[in-house]
Amino acid sequence: MRVSRSPAGDGVEVFAPAKVNLYLHVVGRRSDGYHLLDSLVVFVGVGDGLMIEAADDLTLRIDGPTAGGLTAEPDNIVLKAARALADRAGVAPRAAIRLTKRLPVAAGIGGGSADGAAALRGLCALWGIDPGDAELERLGLALGADVPVCLRGRPTQMSGIGEILAEAPPLPPVWMVLVNPRVAVPTPSVFKARHGDFSAPAPLAETPADTASLVRALAGRGNDLAAPAIAVAPVVGDVLTALADQSECLLSRMSGSGATCFGLFATAAAAAAAEASLTAQHPGWWIAAAPLVSRP
Repeated sequence: MRVSRSPAGDGVEVFAPAKVNLYLHVVGRRSDGYHLLDSLVVFVGVGDGLMIEAADDLTLRIDGPTAGGLTAEPDNIVLKAARALADRAGVAPRAAIRLTKRLPVAAGIGGGSADGAAALRGLCALWGIDPGDAELERLGLALGADVPVCLRGRPTQMSGIGEILAEAPPLPPVWMVLVNPRVAVPTPSVFKARHGDFSAPAPLAETPADTASLVRALAGRGNDLAAPAIAVAPVVGDVLTALADQSECLLSRMSGSGATCFGLFATAAAAAAAEASLTAQHPGWWIAAAPLVSRP
């Protein structure tokens, strides 16, 4: 997650990258109904953008190519993050926020969570406050299970319901092609459709020497929510097949609870070729090639 001063120097710009679950195991369920997860989470070089400026009150404006799925209502996660941070810091929630949506909504790549995390980081910079990472993650968890890992913005082993975070081993360079069929897949529906035993945790313990080693490690893991997501939205299966059919795709998998899927590629050229091919074949889908981001 990049936080920088705007070119004019009177505001803060934040890049909110897409979150991708390279694997996701459902390992249990708490008594309150929340599922326990084990996942290797990474971030890629495509995402939303926030521009945050000083103002007399708190406002939110949303634009961008995928803005149609959102409204600037009081329950928007960006506004909720701003009010929570202001309350924690004892300051007035004053900021004019512009959210440029580039990621599809309800897509399994943490778009909303990334936006909430970006708001927290950006407002800390604008208001000149520093609650510390632990407190920000506590505030983030109250907003959503994926917000704490999005605050980190780097490869992370995630467990619990999203609140237990550990550094992942260094990962080799790799490119991804993200594909969403522009079908929203509600997370509760996917979990409701999941049946069978829980999986064992399988955190990545060793550093992959290269892209091939990473692919081999991931091949022994999976996404336990893929089958139930396909049951809810069969087009997810079509997306996985379309990615796997690309000549240089090393691995295709669904991220989160869907519907976004990704393919791994060894080079930028291979990813760009797959992006072009998929766009020609499926012009109605949202498709983006981007590199894995190793550090925030």
